[in-house]
Amino acid sequence: MGLGCARALAAEGVTVVLAARSQERLDAAAATVSPTHGAQVFTLVADVSDMQQSLDLVERSNELVGGIDILIANAGGPPAGDFAGTDLDQYLPALHLNLLSTIALCKATVPSMCERGWGRVVAITSVSVRQPIPHLILSNTARAGLTGFLKTLAREVAAQGVTVNSLQPGLHATDRLVGLYDDVDAVAAGIPAKRLGDPDDFGRIAAFLCSDSAGFIMGSAIPVDGAAYAGLQ
Repeated sequence: MGLGCARALAAEGVTVVLAARSQERLDAAAATVSPTHGAQVFTLVADVSDMQQSLDLVERSNELVGGIDILIANAGGPPAGDFAGTDLDQYLPALHLNLLSTIALCKATVPSMCERGWGRVVAITSVSVRQPIPHLILSNTARAGLTGFLKTLAREVAAQGVTVNSLQPGLHATDRLVGLYDDVDAVAAGIPAKRLGDPDDFGRIAAFLCSDSAGFIMGSAIPVDGAAYAGLQ
């Protein structure tokens, strides 16, 4: 999902910094990004579940690009599990990965966005924030907390020209989905749209939220799920 966002932003001429825990994976990802209008693509190794590494990532990114205007906050999901099978000591690593990492990245980037009077924060959460997904109790819990943080932050910085929003993906064609489900075709058949989402389409939605045209979209949590979520709100 994050790579789809990087591709879409680079296609609009945005200089992109990709971050992941493996340089090998970063190199493979960067090779699929085709920037236009003279934009560049940089890579940095970092584990955002480590708060200090998140802060260092922002500092190194600032050195590379001279200031961060857009933050796409994205991290892989924690291990699957239900209440009975999830130990108490598994919750803190999940909160570091899917809640505190984004808070740390925002703490390191949003103040300078406010000073410049323009900035975009887009966090990739999950449709589980609206409708918990079975056997993903760690992800459901951490991402729900993050949604509360993002809504609060959005209201505090709106007057400074900074927008804060989240995208809530449903089931998309990603490696993680293949790892979670044995029969991907059956999963797709259960979605009203009768197909999995395309990460590159998802990325283009994120890129729109980062545009000037989306400057009045603030504090929104937008599901992108092929009509899978059945609620009215």
